[in-house]
Amino acid sequence: MYNNPMSLSDTQAVSPEVSQNTDRRGFVMTSLATGFALAVRPVSAQTITTDATGLMAGEFKIPVKDAAGSIPGYHAMPKEGKNLPVVIVVQEIFGVHEHIKDLCRRLAKAGYLAVAPELYARQGDVSNKPMPDIMKIVATVPDTQVMSDIDAAVASAKNMGGDTRKLAITGFCWGGRIVWLYSAHSKALKAGAAWYGRIEGAKTDLQPTHPIDLAAKLNAPVLGLYGGLDTGIPTDSVKKMEAAANAAKKTVDINIYPAAQHGFNADYRPSYKKDDAMDAWAKMLAHFKKYGV
Repeated sequence: MYNNPMSLSDTQAVSPEVSQNTDRRGFVMTSLATGFALAVRPVSAQTITTDATGLMAGEFKIPVKDAAGSIPGYHAMPKEGKNLPVVIVVQEIFGVHEHIKDLCRRLAKAGYLAVAPELYARQGDVSNKPMPDIMKIVATVPDTQVMSDIDAAVASAKNMGGDTRKLAITGFCWGGRIVWLYSAHSKALKAGAAWYGRIEGAKTDLQPTHPIDLAAKLNAPVLGLYGGLDTGIPTDSVKKMEAAANAAKKTVDINIYPAAQHGFNADYRPSYKKDDAMDAWAKMLAHFKKYGV
C-alpha cells in the first residue's frame, strides 16, 4: 500500500524520459476497474459504501473525439426525476475506482446526475499499478485531452437527460487541479469545487499551465477545499490563488481545514478526517445550490 497520501498531488517530478505520445488513438482501457486501486489497499475499516437503492447507476461509454472511440465512465442518477442538474466528478490520481463511483452515488442521492469519465483511458490502467508506475502514466496525460474528454462527458450527460444548463464539476487530488483548469475552459460551467488540487508546479508540454496562471480566466465560482497539513500543497500557494482570483474580480471561496491532511475526504485511506470531510461536502452542495446547480 502507498502510505503517503500527502504527496499524491505531486506528479510533476516524474522523469522527462517518460513517453509523451499525445497523438495516440488507441484506448488502453475499454472498461473501468473493479473495486479499489491496488495502490490504496488494504482499504480502511471506515470506508463508506453508498448503495444504489433508488438510483440508476453503472458503467457506460462516453464517445470522444478520437475516431470511432469512446472512453469508459461511471454514472449515477435518481430513478425518478427529469432534467437533473449535472455534476462531473473528476478522479483522484488512482482513476475511476470504487471511491469515485461511491461519490457519484452520493451525489445522485442528493438529486444530481453524476458522471465520472476515466481520463487515463488512452494512457494506461492505473488500478493495478504501484505508485511509481501510476505517476509515470499520469505524466503522459495531456491537459488538452482532459478538457476535451470532460466536454464529451458533459455531452453524454445531456444525452442521458441531464440539464447541462445546470452544470457543476468537482474533483479530488489530481482531479482538484483539473477543476480549476476546467473552470477556465468551459463557459457553460456554473460552479466548481476543487478538493486539495495542486495550484502551482513545473510546466511541461502536456501540462503547460496551472491554476495560478488561469485565475483571471475563471468562468464560474470555485470552492476550494484544502487541508492545512497538506505538505504537497502549501497553504501559501492556496492563498496566492485566492488573492489572484480576487484581484481579477473572480469568485473564489477558499476553505482551509487546519488539522486536515491531503486526501481528507478519502474515507478509504488513513488521511480521512470525518468531521472536516462532512463539513466540506455540505459546503460543496451549498455552493452548487447557490450558483444554480
